[in-house]
Amino acid sequence: MEPYASTITDLQQRLRTREISAVEATTSLLNRIEQVDKTINAYITVDREQALAQAEAADRKLADNSGGPLCGIPLAIKDVLCTEGLRTTCGSKILGSFVPPYDATVVARLKAAGAVILGKVSMDEFAMGSANENCAYGTPKNPWATTHICGGSSGGSAAAVAADECIASLGSDTGGSIRQPASHCGVVGLKPTYGRVSRYGLVAFASSLDQIGPLTKNVTDCAIMLNGICGHDPKDSTSLKQPVPDFTAALTDGLQGMTIGIPAEYFGEGLDPEVEQAVRNGIARLEEAGAKTVAVSLPHTKYGVAAYYLIAPAEASSNLARFDGVRYGLRDQTAETLQEMYCQSRSQGFGPEVKRRIIIGTYALSSGYYDAYYKKASQVRTLIIGDYKNAFSQCDLLASPVTPTPAWAIGAQSDDPLATYLSDALTIPNNLAGLPGMSVPCGFSAAGLPIGLQLQGPHFAEEKLLRAGFNLEQRLGLSDRRPPLA
Repeated sequence: MEPYASTITDLQQRLRTREISAVEATTSLLNRIEQVDKTINAYITVDREQALAQAEAADRKLADNSGGPLCGIPLAIKDVLCTEGLRTTCGSKILGSFVPPYDATVVARLKAAGAVILGKVSMDEFAMGSANENCAYGTPKNPWATTHICGGSSGGSAAAVAADECIASLGSDTGGSIRQPASHCGVVGLKPTYGRVSRYGLVAFASSLDQIGPLTKNVTDCAIMLNGICGHDPKDSTSLKQPVPDFTAALTDGLQGMTIGIPAEYFGEGLDPEVEQAVRNGIARLEEAGAKTVAVSLPHTKYGVAAYYLIAPAEASSNLARFDGVRYGLRDQTAETLQEMYCQSRSQGFGPEVKRRIIIGTYALSSGYYDAYYKKASQVRTLIIGDYKNAFSQCDLLASPVTPTPAWAIGAQSDDPLATYLSDALTIPNNLAGLPGMSVPCGFSAAGLPIGLQLQGPHFAEEKLLRAGFNLEQRLGLSDRRPPLA
C-alpha cells in the first residue's frame, strides 16, 4: 500500500517498525498532492520544504523512541488556523499575504505530538459558506465526482482526506462546516463540544459558535486526532477545564445499554429519499449493535436557520471589523483619505458572501433593530437548547441525516444563497447549543455520491459519539472505499 493511502493507525505501525521513514511517508503525500491536486484544488498553500524538515526531525525522534503519538504523520490544516511562518489566508484576498508570527494552540499541539504539516487547505472565505464556492483561490472539487461540491466551509479539509492528499486534517465548524463536507466527501468529521478544543489562533467568524475538530479516514483516526487537540488552554477564555480521556478507549464493540433518539423533525419535507434510505439503514445497523431507538422531538429545529443567520453574521460583523487595511492584509494604495482607504480595502479584499453577511450582521445589531433581530434570535437559541435538554433526558445520542441531499453540482446554487443556507438546517441547531456532533459515512447515492449519518450528543459526549460511530463503521464496512481517482 502506498503511504499516502494509509490511515493514522496504519502509518504509525509502519513508522514505529521502521518499515518506512517519515521522510518517505511525507514525500509520498507531497507527490500525491502534485499528482491529483491540479484536479481537486484542495490546497491553497503547500509547504514542501518545511514538511520535509519536520519529517527529518520526526525520523530522529522515531530512531530514539522520543517521538509523540503523531510522530511523522503528515496532516493538512484548514487555512483559518494560524501557522507560524506559513501563510494563512482564510480563503480571502484581504489576507493573501498574511504570515502569522505564532501557531494556533491546536497546531502547536499537533507539532508537539510530532505531526508533519503539509500545508493549508481550502475553505469558504472566512468560513462563510456550505459549498466551498466562496474561496478567493478557486473551488475545490469533490473527489467522488469532480463536477460536484465537496461541501463547506471545511471543504478543502474533507477533499484532501478523501483524495489521500493527507493522512488526516483539521477543520472548523460554525454551522456544520466539519460535518457537512465530511458527509459529502465520505470521510469522518467530528465537531467537539464548544470549549473542548482551544480556539486560540483560529481566525474568528462567529465566536460563540466556532469550534475546531478533525476530519479523518475512519473513526479510530478521529479519536487519535481528538486526543491530540483537546484540553484546557489559558490563552482561550472559552476553553473549559475538562479532563481529557483517551478517546480510543471508547472504541469498543457493541452498543448494549445505549438509547438513540430519532428526531422526527430531521426526517421531514425536503429530505432526499436516497439520503433517508441510507440513514435509516445506518440506524438499523446501530440497532444490530445493541442500541435501542426511541422517537424524540426537537420542535424548534425549523427556526434554527433563521436564528443562526442573525447571530452568526452579527458576530462576524464585529470580528471582521479588524480587517481594515491598517495593520495587516490587503491595503488599497490609491485612496487619498483614511475613509477611502478603509472602504476600498474592504471592498476589494472581501468577497460577495462575506460582504453580504457583514451587512446583515451590522443591520441586526444597529440601533432600533437589536431587539427585533439579534435579541429575538438569541431567545430562539435558548429554546433550541431546551429542546436538546428534553431530548437527552430520553436518550444518550441522536441519529439523523447530516444534510438533506447529497453534494450538488458546482454552480447549481450560486444564484440562490438561501438554498445553500437551508442545506445546513440539520447541523446548525447543534452549534447553537454548543453540543458535539459527528458525521460517519453510511452509504452512497445512485450517482455514487457519499451520504453521512449524523450523531449528536449532550455536552462532553464525544466518547459516546465515537463508540456509536465505530460500531456503525464496523457494520457498514465503508471506510476502505476510496474515490475513483487515478
